[in-house]
Amino acid sequence: MLGVMPTSKALETARETGLDLVEVAPNERPPVCKIIDYGKFKYTQKKKLSKQKQHQVHIKEIRVRPKTGDHDIEVKVKRAREFLEHKDKVLVNVLFRGRELAHIDEGRKVMQEVLDALEEVGKIEKTPSMEGKRMTAIIAPRV
Repeated sequence: MLGVMPTSKALETARETGLDLVEVAPNERPPVCKIIDYGKFKYTQKKKLSKQKQHQVHIKEIRVRPKTGDHDIEVKVKRAREFLEHKDKVLVNVLFRGRELAHIDEGRKVMQEVLDALEEVGKIEKTPSMEGKRMTAIIAPRV
């Protein structure tokens, strides 16, 4: 900390030490400068920017059937929980084949079981609805 000084004196001090005079906060009054190596300054700025990159939200899919066993559902719910904790959305599909379409209530039970298990880590973005031979719902991570 050298305090407030004229630009010419600051440049002279930087030359004497063999470093650069780098303006860190140009919008402040008076502007804040540091006597450091410019290459190192640019490197640290680049590192800070890379840490600030936003997470790309992906939609992960979980597929179950009306006759899927309880343990299999637990495994899929655990995997969906990991997706939600990683800030990804989860698309839950209950697939119906053949005569299973006559028992949509069984698929609805499975869907509700999955949604209830994921309620604490995610919120329902799209409620369960039938789309052809599949029932779908989307769960988004809680913020």
